[in-house]
Amino acid sequence: LHDLRLNDAELKAFVLNPRLYGSRLFQALFKDDSAAMTAIDECGAPVVVLAGGEPLLHKELPQIVEGALKRGKFVTVCTNALLLEKRIGDYKPHSRFNWSIHLDGDREMHDKSVCQKGVYDRAIEAIKVAKDKGFRVNINGTLFSDAQPERVAKFLDDVKALGIGGITISPGYAYERAPDQQHFLNRTKTKQIFRDILKRGRGGKAWPFFQSALFLDFLAGNQTYQCTPWGNPTRTVFGWQRPCYLLGEGYAKTYKELMEDTDWDKYGTGNYEKCADCMVHSGFEATAVVDAVKRPWKIAAVTLMGVKTDGPMAPDIPLHNQRPAEFVFSRHVETKLAEIDEAQARAKKPVAAEYSSHCAPGCEGRSQQVRKLPRLRDQRLQNRCDIRCSVRLHAVDRRRRQSLLRAVGNDTQYRKR
Repeated sequence: LHDLRLNDAELKAFVLNPRLYGSRLFQALFKDDSAAMTAIDECGAPVVVLAGGEPLLHKELPQIVEGALKRGKFVTVCTNALLLEKRIGDYKPHSRFNWSIHLDGDREMHDKSVCQKGVYDRAIEAIKVAKDKGFRVNINGTLFSDAQPERVAKFLDDVKALGIGGITISPGYAYERAPDQQHFLNRTKTKQIFRDILKRGRGGKAWPFFQSALFLDFLAGNQTYQCTPWGNPTRTVFGWQRPCYLLGEGYAKTYKELMEDTDWDKYGTGNYEKCADCMVHSGFEATAVVDAVKRPWKIAAVTLMGVKTDGPMAPDIPLHNQRPAEFVFSRHVETKLAEIDEAQARAKKPVAAEYSSHCAPGCEGRSQQVRKLPRLRDQRLQNRCDIRCSVRLHAVDRRRRQSLLRAVGNDTQYRKR
């Protein structure tokens, strides 16, 4: 595995991810497409996934996609599709390019997941528009603790009928930055839900899944896998993210530093408390691929027979030796915002010199402009304070919301309020 990690690029998918950082931070890193191209070249992975947040908000995204395709990469843009009809004219169909539309189930399930009515219908309409224009379109979905197997199976039938290219599905994972920590799955419930779904589709053979059959077999509790966090190296606004797509506990300046200096054995199920319930594709899909390469008869059996949906499950990894969780994300955000503010403040300093060089010492215009400078400085300081307070308040609000949800229990009316 160590040699494969460093040498087999075909196992790696590279992700540019502004998830929950906000467009301000994303634009700060990728001010033009050259920064993204540098990161893509540095990693060398054959697959580039542009994730969100919402990547269609980024004005340079068409150039990033085009540049990656020119380098021979397979490119996926993950989007909620709300802007797709408006921006689709900026892109051209390509055999190595596809849209991955976010859908967490049928109309009611998805609109509830994203907390806004009408999003499902707009996504379905965008899928039809993209297909009519000749694009390959997949969907990606996340299942939570309230997923109903019959409804999920019907949803998969419906999207198959749309003629989509493939389906990517994964269980929800309670990563540190998620605003709702109440509806994520533990490993036992994940396995049972996926068994109940897949048995309604001939062990998964009824639907065009765009992922490894052994990964689906793992989700159904038939494989004991440890994650492969370096299987999807992630470049964020802070750098190359350690250790994986969902956990940001440190950042490397270069891809080489990420791969060689990260203590990979500190992470994963059984090693770290945060990883205890994770079964997400970004860590375990690569493990399934490695297993398929080493034991091709296993994937052949699952492909032919479908995923086993009854009988005893494979033993799980014990958790008694895992180290406790560390919560560090907010500090990274505050540090990066402070760096951006300082850089912007330095860039504005030459303004005073410009006023001085164009005005005589007694010039009325010069004195008026100079008097404005302290107000500009004070405004920058206030903006920086507001941003830092908002980051802290977001964390406080999330904890208060979680506490209230626990207090009201299953009372639906109070939970809505």
